[in-house]
Amino acid sequence: MAEINLNSLKSLTVFKTLFENGTATKTAKALGITQSGVSRSLAQLEENLGIPLFIRDKNRLISTPEAEELYKEILGLMFNLDEIKHSIQALREFGASRVRITTIPGLAFGYVPQTIAKVLAINPKLNIYLDIMSTNDVVRQVESGLFDVGFVTLPISSEQLQVDEIINTEAVCILPRKHPLTQKKTITLKDLSGQHLIIPNQPNIAADRLLHLITENHIKISGKTESNIAGICSLVGNNVGVSIINPITAKDLHHKNMVTRPFTPRINYSFGLIYRKNWRANKLIHIIRENLL
Repeated sequence: MAEINLNSLKSLTVFKTLFENGTATKTAKALGITQSGVSRSLAQLEENLGIPLFIRDKNRLISTPEAEELYKEILGLMFNLDEIKHSIQALREFGASRVRITTIPGLAFGYVPQTIAKVLAINPKLNIYLDIMSTNDVVRQVESGLFDVGFVTLPISSEQLQVDEIINTEAVCILPRKHPLTQKKTITLKDLSGQHLIIPNQPNIAADRLLHLITENHIKISGKTESNIAGICSLVGNNVGVSIINPITAKDLHHKNMVTRPFTPRINYSFGLIYRKNWRANKLIHIIRENLL
């Protein structure tokens, strides 16, 4: 069998149309070619493949089992060609046809999904893969090329990555709605004395800073519960204790039985968007940055 080339692709198109229409007359009309052109294309394809595709019975063409198998394969081929066409169009317009995004848990439940929704509103055919992991893992995965874009807690250090600061905010205190401290406009470090504290169970710059302040200022808490970031607001809402977290997570995972108050001393949260340096001029990166909340 000869190699597949542009001419054989044209012959496959003629065959597909002939298989679907059943006659050379209808096929010629559908493709805007002559009946003799249809017959010639079919003959060349059969010679190229080395198998008969139709049985000629007077003026009728009866497809062979081989023709039925070939037709199924062509449908798959046409689908792949359409996918390639869409991918090329996406590359031209948006710089990528798919993007793999990884994010820290603190931004995973509202901020990043809302950003993705805004990007998809611009390019609905973009294929997206999203995963959640710690900042250190996000950095490693983007550096290795397994992911294209990452959302991290800053600061980070990487010579391979472009780091754009996207959020700078301050920690808030979240409390059960009927907690006595809700009477205060601002919660202070001393107010945590005697309280049950809920903290992240993974490395967290702000939580580490809070625990250091508690130790440094000899604040005696009654105890602590360590939880995945996704469970902290629910634990507070169920009267387990109080927590100091970033306001984005507090908003995204807000519990109906939870209230938020400013916290002092200030504990800073800084978040960044990271990607490999060769992506700096990529159109998709520009779209993501333009649609951050």
